[in-house]
This record gives sequence, structure tokens and C-alpha cells, in this order.
Amino acid sequence: MINLKQFEAWFITGSQHLYGEETLRQVAEHSMQIAKALNDAPQIPVKIIFKPVVKSPEEIYQICQEANTAENCIGVIAWMHTFSPAKMWIGGLKVLQKPLLHLHTQFNRDIPWSTIDMDFMNLNQSAHGDREFGFIMSRMRLNRKVVVGHWQDNEVREGLNTWLRAAAGWNDMQGAKFVRFGDNMRYVAVTDGDKVEAEIKFGYSVNTHGIGDLVAVINQTSDAAIDQLIKEYEARYVMTKSLVKGGDQHASLREAAKIEIGMRAFLQDGNYKGYTDTFEDLHGMAQLPGIASQRLMAEGYGFGGEGDWKTAALVRAMKVMGTGLKGGNSFMEDYTYHFDPANSLVLGSHMLEICESIADGPVKCDIQPLGIGGKADPVRLIFNAAGGPALNASIVDMGNRFRMLVNNVDAVAATEDIPKLPVARVLWKPQPDMKTGCAAWIYAGGAHHTGYSQNLTAEHMTDFADMAGIETVIIDKNTNLNQFRNELRWNEVYYQLNK
Repeated sequence: MINLKQFEAWFITGSQHLYGEETLRQVAEHSMQIAKALNDAPQIPVKIIFKPVVKSPEEIYQICQEANTAENCIGVIAWMHTFSPAKMWIGGLKVLQKPLLHLHTQFNRDIPWSTIDMDFMNLNQSAHGDREFGFIMSRMRLNRKVVVGHWQDNEVREGLNTWLRAAAGWNDMQGAKFVRFGDNMRYVAVTDGDKVEAEIKFGYSVNTHGIGDLVAVINQTSDAAIDQLIKEYEARYVMTKSLVKGGDQHASLREAAKIEIGMRAFLQDGNYKGYTDTFEDLHGMAQLPGIASQRLMAEGYGFGGEGDWKTAALVRAMKVMGTGLKGGNSFMEDYTYHFDPANSLVLGSHMLEICESIADGPVKCDIQPLGIGGKADPVRLIFNAAGGPALNASIVDMGNRFRMLVNNVDAVAATEDIPKLPVARVLWKPQPDMKTGCAAWIYAGGAHHTGYSQNLTAEHMTDFADMAGIETVIIDKNTNLNQFRNELRWNEVYYQLNK
């Protein structure tokens, strides 16, 4: 889908002229060593680029401006090897527009007890140099991530990995275009919102095309292209007999392939990174895009049902963040509950559009009736999703701000056959438990549509939300409902005062 190695994070070390050329030479050598080691580390998904040590307000300002305009730079990693007076950083930090990570480390892991002297102390001053740097960022109320520990520790590298993936998702969102085929599902609140404010806050645009514009592209699809795509279906999926050539519903499969080819062409021609549709607006289409949306998501496109553009953009960002990691990311919906006190579960699904990247086991290509929309029976992929740790994330428009809501969940393998449910599905247990997790989600105004992830964590989502400057609310195994409700009240006051 996307090659994260095309991106760069700039490693910038702060010092000052006070220490003399020999000390500054050692600072540069140590910084180059750290940057190279991080660049070569298997956990680090992007290139780490060493930049010359900055020693003055002018140098700091210049490097921050260069980072802003460097197309492949997705963020800055800053470290104070020595003491770097923080007023030097004010001008650069004021103009820096890329995400910032403060790496609180030092070159040596251990204190050399028998040889340590003042020369060593003057060179290795991160313990208080980084505190000076931390103060100015706090004083300026800047969002950033702080990672603490020795640069060779796996835990530190994993912290960098998480932040860099979030930065890649944020970078991908800047200037991204999402298209709505038709409008929002009628009368629905949570899938709607302020698209102008979203473009200001997140950097992506959302614009509508009438379904006729899409249908015109779909109708240009050639029979040869349809034949080729059907061969791919037959090679990849377990086909229902009625859909194969000679079957009484093979024409529906050809129509579904035609829709997929046309939608992909429309998205590519418009340079769109995701889209929404709605079953209430299908004029000129024979069936609701089912397999088309599932497969386009698997390629990396964001998707939101019923006009849900916020979730379409979020799913795309999660796809980018999860690139190369085991597991997948998908559009999702909390559909129905299993309220057994001994084994409470949520069944997550949608009418059609769950991404095959989360599938566990064989994927069936089938055709089944759809009770809404008034169109022909749509072709879809049916599968179970794997068990294991996962999360659901939602971005909602609270009127005066956007809120990111994340619930850690534990997905479980299906314990019962559900042969009559003709859609892809996943079962999960919300953390910390069914009643607390669901109540907290509802108190926070979380949407019924989410981005579901098998390979991202709440830390990825929090880092991403910090880059956007939006509120983050986490529901996990430590959630206490009374404390959670108080947190929501405190957040309300904070964001009113922070306007």
C-alpha cells in the first residue's frame, strides 16, 4: 500500500558554543552514531536522518524551517546532548509545523564510576539539558511526545516506532482528498459534522460527487477488465457455485466486478485516499458496493458507510500507521450484543463492508439479499476475524472540538457457528468489561462506526491525536466509570478555556 521507508525523521541535537570545538565534535560524533543505529534498527519504520548539531537561535530556526518544507520529513526527533539554553529554541519551535518527539537519552548507558570527571560531566549533560528543553516546550504549550531511556534499549526503539507510525499517518492525511458518493444517511447525527473545521484541523478535504459521476465511470468498464478481475476472485476466494460462470447469478458477480473497477478508476483519477457511500443514494447502480469496498479497503483506501467521512479518513490513517505490521485495519460497526453474564460479547460487522485484512481462515465470495436500499442482491466477502488484542477508535465532532475515543478490546474466536449471517464479522470483549466499556463509550459520545485495528495500540492513536491537537479519551482495563465521567467533565472545561 505505502512504503514507509520513503519517509524521514530528522535527528536534531542541541548544544551551544560555550563548550568549545572539541566537545562539539564529540557531540556530533555521538549524535551520528545514535542516528545511524536507529536508522538501522529493524523496529524503526522510516529513515532516521542525522542533521548537524544546532548551537544558536539562527541555526535552530533554519533547521525547523527546512523541516517544514522537506516533503519527505514527517517529524523531528530532538535531543540535548549538552545544555542548550532554551530561549534559543523559541523562534524555531514557534514555526515548526512537523510533529516533534523529545528523546530523553544519553550517549553512554552507564556511569564510568572509576574514571568519571568534570570533562565527562560537561559532555554528557542530557539529564539536565533535556529538562531545560522540556521546560520551554511546556511553557509554549506545545504538543510533543517524550521517550525516556537509553537509545539502544528495545523499549525506547518501540516508543519511537509507535510515534513514527503515527507521524506517517498524520503526514499522509495532509492534503488528502476524500470523496462522498452521495450525502450523509438521512437524519443521522454522528456521521455528519463540520467538514470545514476538519480540513483546518486535520488537513484533509471532503467533497461530494453525485452518484451519476461514479456511474458514468463504472459504465466505461470493459468486458475484458471484468473477465480478468473475476479470474482474480476465483483464484483468491471460495466461490459460491451460483456466482461462477454458468451459475444463475454469475451476472451479479460481473456487475460487482464492474463496480469495483469503476470505483478504483474514479479514486485513482481523482487522487482520492478514501470515500463514503450510502444505500440511500444508488441511482444508476445495480447493487450496493460490497466486495468492491472490502477489496479497496484491503488496498489501503479509507472507507465509511452511510456518508461517514470522519471514519473514512480515520481508517485510511490507521491503514498507513499499520503498514507492514501483522494484522489488519477495517471499517467497523458495533452491531449486536451477546449479554450472557458469563461471556458477554459484541458482534462487530456491517451490512457488507468489512476489510479482508482482518480475516482469519478462508474467505468466501457469496451473494445474499440485502433488506435495505431497494437494489439487487450484492456480492460480498464473508469471513471470521481472528482473536487477540485489538481496538476500536472513533473520531466525533463535539461541536467545539473533535474527540478521539479509543476502546481496547479482546477479540475472540467464534465459539458458535453462525451459518445464516451473510457478512464478515468479529467478536470481542470490551475492556474493562462489557457494562463499563459500553457505558463509557456512550457517555463519551462515541460513534457506532469505528476504525477496528488488530495491529495498532492506544499509544499509536494517542500520538496521532496529539499531532492533530485533539482530545483523546481511552477506555481500557483500568477504566473506572466514575473517574471516566469526571475526566469528560474536566476535558469540557479545559477545551472551553483553551479556545
